[in-house]
Amino acid sequence: MRTNLFHSLTALLLLSLSLGSVSSASAAPQPATLRIGFVPGPYIDEFKLGVQPELEKKGYKLKYYEFSTGLEANSAVFKGDIEANVMQHSVFLKSYNDRNKTDLVGIVQVPTPPMGLYSKKHRNLDGLKKGFTVAVPNDPVNLQRALWILQRLGWIRIKDQANPVDVTELDVVENKVGLKLVLLENAQGPRALDDADFAAVQGNFAIFAKLKLSDAFILEDMSSSYVNVLAVKKTKQNEAFARDLVEAYRSDNFQKAIRADHFYDGFRLPDYFKK
Repeated sequence: MRTNLFHSLTALLLLSLSLGSVSSASAAPQPATLRIGFVPGPYIDEFKLGVQPELEKKGYKLKYYEFSTGLEANSAVFKGDIEANVMQHSVFLKSYNDRNKTDLVGIVQVPTPPMGLYSKKHRNLDGLKKGFTVAVPNDPVNLQRALWILQRLGWIRIKDQANPVDVTELDVVENKVGLKLVLLENAQGPRALDDADFAAVQGNFAIFAKLKLSDAFILEDMSSSYVNVLAVKKTKQNEAFARDLVEAYRSDNFQKAIRADHFYDGFRLPDYFKK
C-alpha cells in the first residue's frame, strides 16, 4: 500500500515538474523593445542603416522617438521614457549632467558630421565689409566650437577657456575683421543663412537642412570629445540592452554600411572604426 502511494506521489511530482517546464517555456519573455531617441539630423538614419539589423538578429524590436531639442531627449532617458538617445557629444553631456544633477553616460561613439561655416550670400571670403554678420550657437559649449572655427580663419582671437560651459562672446579678445556675432538657438543656424552673412551650423542640423558638408567654407577640426555618443542612464550602462547596442555599433556590418554609403563622406568616424 505504501509502495503504491509512493509511486503515485512520485508520478504526480514528475507530472508537476513537467507541466511547470512547459509553463515556463510558454511564459518566456518576448523580445525586448528598445526605445531610442533622436533630434533632427542623420543619426536615426545611420542607426536604421547599420545598427537596427544587428539588434533585430538578437530579437529586439525598435521604437523611435524624435525630439525637438537635446534637453528633451536627455530628460526622456533620465526619466526612463526611453532607453537611450543619440544626439550629443561628451562635452555637452557633461554640461547637461552638471546643470541638471543627472547621471547620463555615453557608452559608444557614433559617426558625426562636423560643424561648418556656411553662407548663401557669399561665394568666397574675399572683400568682406566691416560689420558682416556671423550667426553662432548661443549655448556655451557649441559657441566655443564656432569661435574656434572663426579663429582658424584668422578673423578673431579668443582667450583660452578651460571650461567650455563658461564661454561667451566676451571671450573674443580681438576682432580682426570687424565681424558681428549673432547668437541663436543651435537649431536655428540653417535658417539664419537667409539673413546673416555666415552661419556656423552644427553638423546634424546642417544635414537636416540639406546643406552639404562639402559646401562649407571650413569644417571644424573635430576632436574625439566632440564626436557624438549614444547615451543611457549610468545605472543601466551594464545591462544587456546597453551591451548589445554597443556591440551593434562596433560591428563590422555597421562599419561597412557607413563606409559604403557616400552620404557619410566627411563625417568624423569613431575611434573604433577600422582604418
